[in-house]
Amino acid sequence: MKKYNILFLCTHNSARSVLGEVLASTHPSGKFVGYSAGSSPAGAINPIALEIAGELGYPLSLLRSKSWDEFSLPNAPEMDFVITVCDDAAGEVCPYWPGKPSTAHWGFSDPSQVQGTAEENKKAFKVVEIGLKQRLDLLAQLPLETLDSLSLKEIHTK
Repeated sequence: MKKYNILFLCTHNSARSVLGEVLASTHPSGKFVGYSAGSSPAGAINPIALEIAGELGYPLSLLRSKSWDEFSLPNAPEMDFVITVCDDAAGEVCPYWPGKPSTAHWGFSDPSQVQGTAEENKKAFKVVEIGLKQRLDLLAQLPLETLDSLSLKEIHTK
């Protein structure tokens, strides 16, 4: 079975895009390899995102906050899908992606900006985790070999 590369983009690559990488790579369908990057990487992964990644069994050594420029280099893995998960990254001019991947915007509020108790902060991350998982579940059910950009964009409305 072909595995589909998905690059999740967010401005700082510390929370939402990282969760996308982890959830895609650990998706029960086995159809995806997740990657993440940001336009202005924070340089560190949010501790709650790391905690969730660990709970899902994702190797934490694979996670680092990185620039999306890495994925436009000639030796970078070719992406099948590029998905922005924050409104800021969706509005930025993205680099050229080799292979012309399908693109979509699956926007979520930034859980790292929640000012509350530890429980409230964790809940904000869980909302993003559940939302991304639901969209990946829908994506996994589609005939990916024939998917076009329009189909991918419609996933957020279902």
